[in-house]
Amino acid sequence: MDPAWAHEEVVLRPYDARWAERAEAVRTRLVVVLAPWLVAGVEHIGSTSVPGLAAKPVLDLMASVSDRSAVVGALVDDGWAHVPPELDGQDWRRFFVRPDASGRHRVAHLHVLRAGHHRWHDQLAFRDALRREPELRDRYAALKQDLADRFAHDREAYTAAKGGFIAEVLRRPASAP
Repeated sequence: MDPAWAHEEVVLRPYDARWAERAEAVRTRLVVVLAPWLVAGVEHIGSTSVPGLAAKPVLDLMASVSDRSAVVGALVDDGWAHVPPELDGQDWRRFFVRPDASGRHRVAHLHVLRAGHHRWHDQLAFRDALRREPELRDRYAALKQDLADRFAHDREAYTAAKGGFIAEVLRRPASAP
């Protein structure tokens, strides 16, 4: 049986400056937990990392490690739920969810990538473009709200439908304003 957090509705909340503080606390803890394998660090990514952007109130973090499989036990011991690769369907990462104390809601996601994987750069480039360009951030916000309205009960469809916009942003020249 799937955990309750696996079926949470897609609901966006206005930007909350406390997200950055919470993400820093989680990031600091992850640096300790992942220390034996950490290569390029732990980054706060996703919509909660972009000031002014509405988001699902779930922190997204990303860690670059030397061995994705080796970290599973340490993260599970620290309270993270491992989403098996066959359920996640994203072979480029190992995916973890941090549930709240009730076990019903997601507090954070952790994307664990092999050091040097191109998705590391892509995630940071997308985040940084949204931070740098208010017009782009606002376009993304409008898209996210439309998708949240259409796919409130299908998180996977909501996420997949954002893919075209993300790919468009990543195709732009690095110097694009």
